[in-house]
Amino acid sequence: MNLLPKSSKEFGSVDYWEKFFQQRGKKAFEWYGTYLELCGVLHKYIKPREKVLVIGCGNSELSEQLYDVGYRDIVNIDISEVVIKQMKECNATRRPQMSFLKMDMTQMEFPDASFQVVLDKGTLDAVLTDEEEKTLQQVDRMLAEVGRVLQVGGRYLCISLAQAHILKKAVGHFSREGWMVRVHQVANSQDQVLEAEPQFSLPVFAFIMTKFRPVPGSALQIFELCAQEQGKPVRLESAERLAEAVRERQQYAWLCSQLRRKAKLGSVSLDLCDGDTGEPRYTLHVVDSPTVKPSRDNHFAIFIIPQGRETEWLFGMDEGRKQLAASAGFRRLITVALHRGQQYESMDHIQAELSARVMELAPAGMPAQQQVPFLSVGGDIGVRTVQHQDCSALSGNYVIEDVQGDDKRYFRRLIFLSNRNVVQSEARLLKDVSYKAQKKRKKDRKKQRPADVEDFPAAPGQSIDKSYLCCEHHKAMIAGLALLRNPELLLEIPLALLVVGLGGGSLPLFVHDHFPKSCIDAVEIDPSMLEVATQWFGFSQSDRMKVHIADGLDYIASLAGGGEARPCYDVIMFDVDSKDPTLGMSCPPPAFVEQSFLQNVKSILTPEDPPPPAGSPCLQNNSGFCETLHSSYCSLLRLDHVPIIQEISFKSLYQVKPPLW
Repeated sequence: MNLLPKSSKEFGSVDYWEKFFQQRGKKAFEWYGTYLELCGVLHKYIKPREKVLVIGCGNSELSEQLYDVGYRDIVNIDISEVVIKQMKECNATRRPQMSFLKMDMTQMEFPDASFQVVLDKGTLDAVLTDEEEKTLQQVDRMLAEVGRVLQVGGRYLCISLAQAHILKKAVGHFSREGWMVRVHQVANSQDQVLEAEPQFSLPVFAFIMTKFRPVPGSALQIFELCAQEQGKPVRLESAERLAEAVRERQQYAWLCSQLRRKAKLGSVSLDLCDGDTGEPRYTLHVVDSPTVKPSRDNHFAIFIIPQGRETEWLFGMDEGRKQLAASAGFRRLITVALHRGQQYESMDHIQAELSARVMELAPAGMPAQQQVPFLSVGGDIGVRTVQHQDCSALSGNYVIEDVQGDDKRYFRRLIFLSNRNVVQSEARLLKDVSYKAQKKRKKDRKKQRPADVEDFPAAPGQSIDKSYLCCEHHKAMIAGLALLRNPELLLEIPLALLVVGLGGGSLPLFVHDHFPKSCIDAVEIDPSMLEVATQWFGFSQSDRMKVHIADGLDYIASLAGGGEARPCYDVIMFDVDSKDPTLGMSCPPPAFVEQSFLQNVKSILTPEDPPPPAGSPCLQNNSGFCETLHSSYCSLLRLDHVPIIQEISFKSLYQVKPPLW
């Protein structure tokens, strides 16, 4: 039997509802949940002694159940004569104080200010089927009548799916009247709706519109959202922000319904926010492994990423998370990243906080009462200490934090918050042994200290391991110095280097400290980064290391245009990132690989002597190295400007275009 209309316009038809209740008979039809699902919200906003008007009551048992728990002063109205007759017959003896009246809610016959609560369960949704002028006029009359029959301080409590046009109309109407507007998500409503109608994934909301006495000239508008039954309402600045917040919860409900019905939705991620502040607290990634053979115990698991390790490839990239899920052996794995700026007490506390939410993301077919394991690395939540936060005019907001990595080692990281999953710069911290700490350990030398306890370095820039290179491309750049002529003399001969992109300064600092005859010019476009490198990463300038605040493109172009007086560098290193995430190219920016710029780069490289004859010791010594390099990096040599790139990369070995590999 098709009891739900195929067209929403039928909701506004008197004939439809007469046929509906004749087909339904005496079986109750509960729009948007039963009393058990709604009682938390109803008891929060309706007092037992208040006079309640239920509009569009239908044959719902809600009024009867409210009556049975002490709400005796209830009047029910509906446009259907059939349903009013049915409800009178059912309740005349058992609930004599409750009345049922056939009445049009757009033309109610009650005196002004007759009720303290008007309860609407799905009626506004049934009437507001579209945004045609005729429909909107009917809704205006209905809402005006609601306002007329309510006392000052009374409440219009409307249970609704909060579709965009309905929310807009209700919020707009009552906020213009000076009423307080609150939207309250009904707890667990999504679960019941999904069980009854799997294709029906919208959550249920309650609009609570509180009538205030009009204040002439006042423009005060109050908008609140309560996302949890026992949570505190959050004040929002506008009706638009309220609508956006409701839409976010509807999208989450839709996502949950999709995840329950199917796998292979692609990359799915979402933030769970603090209910009081609205700040992101957890970031979840849902990873399905359809190749895993299902068994009773491998349906679903949660993986807590220790603080500070969310940027690692295994946790921070889609391919890494897929590998993690496959290794864990679960059909669905949810990885959970913890946010900086949030406080986390323990792994147990995190599990308790997440348990209810993550179960909404469980896969279909998981056995009832299935225990869901929480996994992690090392069994703890990790260590993260935010040392500094600031905003750069060029790079935006950034943070400097100390984190614990593998083997209890500590690292200092620079992260731009516009790209939270990428570590911009990293330095390894050395254990900082102060005089006070030495004296204390000497005094307590007889006491045994747990082996896994370490002092956490605290002072900015004072405990940096300057021999550490965090990035693989930094190591490759340093190894590339072996391509220079006479690499065995690199520690003894002068070496002029240009480094474009400073960041935390670890790359130029490494060259400066390990190649004593080197002279380095570093170019950095963002003056804030020089301050960061100096204060937090142990960087310092000297007579052999100078920093120039300039755009690397402009700096090299100006050098290239200097004629015979232009400086020449033995090595030019580029360590610059792209600020535009839409390009699909993380580094460098596209302008750095344009042919005209690469010609400028070539012009400021040191000219080499003529190449040695074939078979000479120098070429023989380097030929094997070149073959190895090409076998590893051949794909990098096949870019748009292959001849120029090869000529620059292998300039110390070939003055002319290199042979084909």
